[in-house]
Amino acid sequence: MNPLVELNLTLILFLPWFAILATLYWLFPRQPRGMKRALYDLATLALAVAAFLWSVYWSVANADTQYGKLWPQVLATALGYGVFLAALGIAFVARHLLFRRRRG
Repeated sequence: MNPLVELNLTLILFLPWFAILATLYWLFPRQPRGMKRALYDLATLALAVAAFLWSVYWSVANADTQYGKLWPQVLATALGYGVFLAALGIAFVARHLLFRRRRG
């Protein structure tokens, strides 16, 4: 397998699912919507992808290959997916706290 494809296999496989999750994160909740929230959401999605990539590259570089050549990919997949979901989950809660409507 091409080394570049092998290194980025987890990203290639998860890209459609991440696109769905990112779209849902972007669209819901629909209000309040403004420039600050759009910038927050863009930064969140960029950071979630960056954290995912860092965790994938770290796990591929540090996985013990004694269990087989596939183990680094398995570890990268599990760790990367968890990191991406954790980043979106934390950002979702933070967005709710930052942008909630004030009742008054």
